[in-house]
Amino acid sequence: MPNPNSAALDFLLTRRSRPAKTLVAPVPDKYALKPILTAALRTPDHGKLEPWRLIVLEKAALTRLAGMIAPLGHSLGIDPEKIEKARHQFADADLAVTVVFSPKDSEKVPHIEQLYSAGAVCLSLLNAALAAGWGANWLSGWASHDRSFVENGLGLLPHESIAGFIHIGTESCAPPERPRPELDQVVSWVDQ
Repeated sequence: MPNPNSAALDFLLTRRSRPAKTLVAPVPDKYALKPILTAALRTPDHGKLEPWRLIVLEKAALTRLAGMIAPLGHSLGIDPEKIEKARHQFADADLAVTVVFSPKDSEKVPHIEQLYSAGAVCLSLLNAALAAGWGANWLSGWASHDRSFVENGLGLLPHESIAGFIHIGTESCAPPERPRPELDQVVSWVDQ
C-alpha cells in the first residue's frame, strides 16, 4: 500500500496559476528564490543531459526587454494590440525566470524528449513558486520566438530557444477559478 503525501496531492488538485498582470512587488529575493529554483531543477531528465538553463530577470532587465518590444513588433508587422500586450508582459513585471531550452547532442535522447524536460522545468518552477506562497504564471508570446529578441535581449545561443517565462510575485487579488477538463472527455482506459 502506498504512503500518500496528502498535502502535496491536495496542492496539485487545487493549484491555480495567477495572471501575471495581477502579480506585484514584493517578489522573492535571491535567498527565497534559490529553493524554488532548486525544486524546479528536480525534473525528469532522460540521460541526465540538463537540456535547459535558467535566466533570472529582475526589474531593470525586464524594463530593458520591454523597450525592445515595440520597435521589434513594428518591424515585423505585429498587430499593435499584440505589441502592447507583449510589452506589458515585461514592463509590468518585477521578476521573471526564463527557462531556456538548450538541447544537447545525444544519440540516446531525442530532441523532443529534451524539449519535454524543459517544459517540465517550467511546470515545476511554476508549482514550486506557488507552493512557496507566491503567485506565479507561465507565459511565452510572439517575442519569445523571435531570434533577434532572444539572442540580443537574452543572450541565447543559436541552438537555444525559450520554453517559457515564469513570472513570480505577490498576488494582488485572488484568481478566479476556471473550468477544468472532465476526465471522461480526455481519458481512455485500455485493459487489454
